[in-house]
Amino acid sequence: MPIRSSHLTALALLSAFTLAGAQVPVPRVHIANGTLAGVTAPSGIRIFKGVPFAAPPVRELRWKPPQPAPNWSGVRMADRFGNQCMQQRIYTDMMFRNEGISEDCLYLNVWAPPGAAGARLPVLVYFFGGGFIAGDGSEYRYDGESMARKGMIVVTTSYRLGIFGFFAHPELTSESPQHASGNYTLMDQAAALRWVRANIAAFGGDPKRVTIAGESAGSFAVSGQMASPVSKDLFAGAIGESGAFFSTVIATPSRAEAEQNGVKFAQTMGATSLAALRAIPALTLLEASNRPGAVRFGPVVDGHFFPESPAAIFAAGKQARVPLLAGWNSEESGARAVLQGEPTPENVSATLTKTFGDRAADAAKVFPASTPEEAMRSMTELASDRFIGYSTWKWLDVHAKTSGQPVYRYFYSRPRPATVATSGPGAAPAARGAAHSAEIEYAMGNLSLNPVYAWTPEDQKVSQTMQGYFANFVKTGNPNGPGLPQWPVGTVGANGEVTRMRIDVDTRAEPEPRAKYLFEDEFYTKK
Repeated sequence: MPIRSSHLTALALLSAFTLAGAQVPVPRVHIANGTLAGVTAPSGIRIFKGVPFAAPPVRELRWKPPQPAPNWSGVRMADRFGNQCMQQRIYTDMMFRNEGISEDCLYLNVWAPPGAAGARLPVLVYFFGGGFIAGDGSEYRYDGESMARKGMIVVTTSYRLGIFGFFAHPELTSESPQHASGNYTLMDQAAALRWVRANIAAFGGDPKRVTIAGESAGSFAVSGQMASPVSKDLFAGAIGESGAFFSTVIATPSRAEAEQNGVKFAQTMGATSLAALRAIPALTLLEASNRPGAVRFGPVVDGHFFPESPAAIFAAGKQARVPLLAGWNSEESGARAVLQGEPTPENVSATLTKTFGDRAADAAKVFPASTPEEAMRSMTELASDRFIGYSTWKWLDVHAKTSGQPVYRYFYSRPRPATVATSGPGAAPAARGAAHSAEIEYAMGNLSLNPVYAWTPEDQKVSQTMQGYFANFVKTGNPNGPGLPQWPVGTVGANGEVTRMRIDVDTRAEPEPRAKYLFEDEFYTKK
């Protein structure tokens, strides 16, 4: 495929550019596909944006596993982010830095410290969140410069979403050498990891010291990459923020089920063949797949990327046996998601009966409601656990039992501050708890890149702590280091207790409320 002329320039023009009156060298690196020219930030961090890691998944490559990226001659400019993969604007907190959506979207971005060539630095590969239907590696909150200043290479990447990433169909299965269809999103991520293994040394990274991380759907993806035989040998550590393929509310269907969903969708489009489906414009497919009542597409036990369910793979100890750091937030979902009416003992009792049936009396012991405040707290915990907390807990617990590797558990409780707007329709007060996704800017050191919130010195302190833990883990597989509260390994002690780290202004180790999670686990696994 020809490279756009805007990506190429004469070698003589690549030696330097002017930044604030100073000559700044334009970084160049040679990878397997050709030579890249990036940009240098004022901090000295070298940045390479929009690097192709696979061929554009268009036309006959729509709904196929990612294919190798084409080579190029000359020098390819890597100074702008690649397109977002096809998606609708669903989440208002996503702030992108590229030109828009396209099926031609399999690009990644690299941040590298100055003088990293030959250093064999640790590598962080971060998968964005967004429910597998939205998001992009160009978002400000995932920016890699702050982490790169900690002495590592950082990679963010894009991957197909929604119907483009998970569509399954009998014809796709028939044309597949692996007799599988669906999970193209996860295969794109695995292709990015293979690109990192093959090319990251050219940027100064160590391909044997790669840590994968992600939030929400990105955290699900981390657990999925750990489970899959396709990718489990491509990294040495894993970080998960809120989510894993142990969910009680998000199913992972069989390939046969997913194929039938694909057939139903094709019928609604009037498409009688795979060729007809591939001929439909991408925007038409996107709009049709997001209509109310439309068939939804997500991860599937396809027999290839997932030979069996991720939960079964972890239970058997067949997952990547690497150190794992994971946790979730104090208010992943609000109490009103489960509680009808005011937080009274009667209403909580009704909620527990509706949720746990004849186990409601046992549930009341771990979700107490003697006061309105206690009731609200318990119902917030219940809503958060049902949404994403329990699945993350289960991931940590099973991995601790079957991997022989350390796990580090966290509970993030710092609410975001009030928004900068203090009056008018745009104003919002400080949150009561740490909402879903609230920790990302703190963990990645990117508070300054989000102008929406009125960050305080306390927020900066929390960010320094959390980023410090993450950076240490990427470097050593252990979050502990100088100047940070000691984070114990989260294995079950002889007394049955487990320790987790509460990350907040007063970050500290604390006992996990294990009785609650064991009750939930018993209930959900016996349903």
